[in-house]
Amino acid sequence: MLRPRLMLVAALSLPPGALAAPNHDYWLTGQSADAQPASTRAGLFLSGGGGDVAAAWKWFVACAGGGDIVVLRASGADGYNDYIYSKIGGVDSVETLLFKDATAAHDPRVLEIIARADGIFMAGGDQARYLNWWKGTPVGAALNAHLRAGKPLGGTSAGLAVLGQYYFPALHDSVTSATALRDPFHRAVTLGRDFIAAPALAGVITDSHFMARQRLGRLIVFLARLQAEEKPARLIGLGVDEGTALCIEPGGAATVFTEKDGLVWLVQTTQLPRTLAPGQPLSLDGVRVVGIGPHSTFNLAQLTVDRPAALRTVAAADGKLSEDSDKP
Repeated sequence: MLRPRLMLVAALSLPPGALAAPNHDYWLTGQSADAQPASTRAGLFLSGGGGDVAAAWKWFVACAGGGDIVVLRASGADGYNDYIYSKIGGVDSVETLLFKDATAAHDPRVLEIIARADGIFMAGGDQARYLNWWKGTPVGAALNAHLRAGKPLGGTSAGLAVLGQYYFPALHDSVTSATALRDPFHRAVTLGRDFIAAPALAGVITDSHFMARQRLGRLIVFLARLQAEEKPARLIGLGVDEGTALCIEPGGAATVFTEKDGLVWLVQTTQLPRTLAPGQPLSLDGVRVVGIGPHSTFNLAQLTVDRPAALRTVAAADGKLSEDSDKP
């Protein structure tokens, strides 16, 4: 039985299915009634940006039971609506919420749409907005309630950046590997924790556009800082290449999908830094870097990788990385 959804009246100046409010814009493609699929299953969809991956989206839609997909964003427009509804298919509806400011995180209409979602996906843009506008608000609580209900959650680029227990919030804009390696305490090297509470991503920090933007160095700096400051029992980095996605099942089994011959990179420190101080280059040996491809078998819970696509041991010194590479 279909439940009527909160009724939204589109402004006359916008296309059908669209609504403009003072603090958000809204677009609907598909059915306006609540789908209520027979079943959904938990899953995490980590997309590296630089292009969508159709196979990964089909996996995500299956996790959502073909129900209602809600896309959250703080910039852009409704570009995902037609892509998901028409090109991927198999969904009851796609709704996009574009947040204009922090007040939208307290808007009852926005919270109603999020609460009814069968799958939620956070688009790219500026992760600082997501954290400044959503963390500690009803939207942040709604995202974690969505996870506890056993429904899938995903993100790309900035949306990926905030999925792990730890994250790079980009509070002072982005940071390059060169800058971070030269000074791990540069003002742009900001770190945070505990926005999204996904059990599979406990002790994880993610990064996107990974090899295309040469972000291995900065991810290693993030790990070194977190290891020294947080001393967690478990700490790993996951870098996702462009046009590539990692789809994680509840038990930790994870599959790589790619449309650009990309990889997912598992990065782990094996020892403490020799030098980790403000104004000085990071000095760190023995960083394990494993490339995981579509033919690899990866379990995130057990941190096991069979048939890795690449294996590296990396050292940081004098503001640079050196590595020995071996491709099986």
